[in-house]
Amino acid sequence: QVQLAESGGGLVQAGGSLRLSCAASGRIYRVNVMGWYRQAPGKQRELVASIINGGNTNYADSVKGRFTISRDNAKNTVYLQMNSLKPEDTAVYYCNAEIFPYSGSPNLYKYWGQGTRVTVSS
Repeated sequence: QVQLAESGGGLVQAGGSLRLSCAASGRIYRVNVMGWYRQAPGKQRELVASIINGGNTNYADSVKGRFTISRDNAKNTVYLQMNSLKPEDTAVYYCNAEIFPYSGSPNLYKYWGQGTRVTVSS
């Protein structure tokens, strides 16, 4: 089994910054894609940013230029640096990871963190 442990959420004023972290642990051979999603009240969960094992990144248009995703493969950890935060960034942020559990595994398994709340006040 695999666990994703998130940290770093909180309350911040508009224009401020937060850094989210998510560490994967358990039966892991290799972590493929890691990403951050968010869900605001009354809205669907949406992709914020993702990063593949080789380092290529993908961002939602709404966060480009403000958020930066990075990862430490040795620690199976992904980070989301959020700058110039806006009230519309308020949401629960979820970490996601696609994991091969053992060498030669034909299957990739997706896991979710429990979520960390980010609140941006105006």
